Amino acid sequence: MSRADKLFVTMCERILKDGYSSEGQSVRARWADGTPAHTIKSFGVVNRYDLQEEFPALTLRPTAIKSAVDEILWIWQKKSNNIRDLNSHIWDEWADETGSIGKAYGYQLGVKYKFPHGEMDQVDNVLWQLSHTPYSRRIMTNIYNFADLSEMGLEPCAYSMTFNVTGNRLNAILNQRSQDILTANNWNVVQYSVLLHMFAQVSGLIPGELVHVIADAHIYDRHVPLIREMLERPQYPAPKFSLNPEIRNFYDFTVDDIRIEDYKKNPQIKNIPVAI
Repeated sequence: MSRADKLFVTMCERILKDGYSSEGQSVRARWADGTPAHTIKSFGVVNRYDLQEEFPALTLRPTAIKSAVDEILWIWQKKSNNIRDLNSHIWDEWADETGSIGKAYGYQLGVKYKFPHGEMDQVDNVLWQLSHTPYSRRIMTNIYNFADLSEMGLEPCAYSMTFNVTGNRLNAILNQRSQDILTANNWNVVQYSVLLHMFAQVSGLIPGELVHVIADAHIYDRHVPLIREMLERPQYPAPKFSLNPEIRNFYDFTVDDIRIEDYKKNPQIKNIPVAI
C-alpha cells in the first residue's frame, strides 16, 4: 500500500484527535457565505517521503498530478506571477484585473542577486550549485520577502526549499507556514517531489528524500466529514513515476515529460468548499 496514504491517515487522525480548534476565536478566513472558517490544527507536522521507495501520490483520492506540475513550473521555471501563464484557475481569486498576483511566488524566484559565482536568480543559483558545489550546505531558496509582502496577492504558504546532497542522492526540505490539508497537502507533496526529480536528473543525481515541514497543518470545519470519509477508503499501491530521460536542462521540461503509470485511486471528492 502507498506510504503517502499511510502518512496522510496518521496526520489527519492526529489532527482530528489531538488538534487545537479555533472555535470561539476571531479568524481571517471566511466561507463563501461569510461564515468564519474555523479549523482544527496541529503545529509542527513533519512528513518524510523517500522518492526511491515510491512516488508519493495519494490513492485515497486522486491528485491532479499534471496540473500540480504545471503550477510548479509556472513558479520555478517560468518565474511568473501572472495567471495568464498558468493553465488552471487555482490562482484566480488572488489576481488583479491584469492577471497579476503581485510580487509573489514566481516573481520572487526571478529576482536576481549577486552571488559569489555571479549574478543570477534563486533557481539558477540552486542549479549552479548542484552542478559545481553539490555538497554545499547553502543550497536553498526563500520567497518570503518581508519587503514585498504588502504587494503580494497572497503571502507564500510554501516559502522555502533547502537542498542537500548525500552521496549521489538529492534531498530537500520544503518549509510551509500553513496548509489546508484536504485541498493542498498532496498537491504540494506531488509537485515538489516532481521538482526534486527534475533537479536531480539535470544535475546527474538521483532523487532522495523530500521532508515536508508544516508549521500550521489544519483541517477546516466543513472539511471534517470529507476527511473522515477519506480515511475509511481502501488504499492502493503508489503509482509509477518517470521523467523523459532525454531532458538535461531544467528549462526544457514540460508537463508532457512526466509519465504516470498504474495509478489506481479512489473517486474524486467533488464540490469541496474553499475558504478565502
